[in-house]
Amino acid sequence: MLGGLLRFLSACGGSWQTSPAAPPPASDPSSDASASASEGRDGLLWWRDLARCAAGDVSAALVQANQPLEDQCRLHSAPPLGTLLAVLDGHAGHAAARFACDHLLPTLLEAASGPGGVTADAIRDAFAATEAAFIAQVSSQWDTNPDLATVGSCCLVGVVHERTLFVANLGDSRAVLGKKVGRSGQIVAEQLSTEHNANDEAVRQELMAQHPDDPQIVALKHGVWRVKGIIQVSRSLGDAYLKDAKYNTERIKPKFRVSEPFSRPIMSAEPTIVSRSLEPSDCFVIFASDGLWEHLTNQEAVEIVHNNQRAGSAKRLIKAALQEAARKREMRYSDLMRIDKKVRRHFHDDITVIVLFINHELLAKGNAQVPPLSIRSALDH
Repeated sequence: MLGGLLRFLSACGGSWQTSPAAPPPASDPSSDASASASEGRDGLLWWRDLARCAAGDVSAALVQANQPLEDQCRLHSAPPLGTLLAVLDGHAGHAAARFACDHLLPTLLEAASGPGGVTADAIRDAFAATEAAFIAQVSSQWDTNPDLATVGSCCLVGVVHERTLFVANLGDSRAVLGKKVGRSGQIVAEQLSTEHNANDEAVRQELMAQHPDDPQIVALKHGVWRVKGIIQVSRSLGDAYLKDAKYNTERIKPKFRVSEPFSRPIMSAEPTIVSRSLEPSDCFVIFASDGLWEHLTNQEAVEIVHNNQRAGSAKRLIKAALQEAARKREMRYSDLMRIDKKVRRHFHDDITVIVLFINHELLAKGNAQVPPLSIRSALDH
């Protein structure tokens, strides 16, 4: 049965040979030597086992399924901002995710440079500036590259400034806190982010309230709720074709076109932002694209992190998700790992994970105690 499935998918395109392991990328000059040594790649998997930042320790990993890779991640830790962690999950292409990876940090640094410093409003302004810059790029390339109007990205950003954690989200990536409760110190999961996915009843109600004159604002297709029957997420960076009718014309692919005219944006780029004063019982935060949460529950993920050593935590979570993806398809994990990018997307999505282990003592001492850190996932596999 499995052999027949693999032959069918192979006919759809892609290779079945094991992807050759690429040499590790050059060490980031802003990272310490021990952290650089823990970076590696194995086929479609990239990871950074552990690195020290101003907020504690971080572990990051990414596995590719799409061709080209649509996920990106970014970590930056330095005064005066503190620590920024970003998971960018692109759709219909990689351009929006890579743009956000390039531009969210500098726009946030600029927005937070005022007298107010790092605030929810500064983060919101950074999202708005990044969105405006990407839409400007769509406009400038409309004559030569109209497909750029159909590219978008979910954006999950965490910022630890002093002893406050901000979590901002567009789309359906997720941030989950692992915290200790009770005298026994049991670890429990607490979801910090709000997701914008039409499969959520609250999101559908929000869309219907915003578009009372459009009975087709959400539609159930093949058992999945989608905005205008096209896309699952209701908020994103990019997706200009659902934000301005001038980009929804015959110049884009038919599957993206909306048949009815619209005068106001169907999708939004307004992030949901929460802030939290970190407590001693707050142990770590998992930031991950939806590819992880398709296969692991919040509690399963925090228990995997809690019950193992810190180094390699992000990679360990990805491997647990891939093992579950293989189990669902009644195949061996080793067989799944032999499948190359593009064909791999039939089995799982790109998956990006960042785990931040909170060091409360370090936060109390301030940012100056730790050298600056900058990590960006590999652009291509």
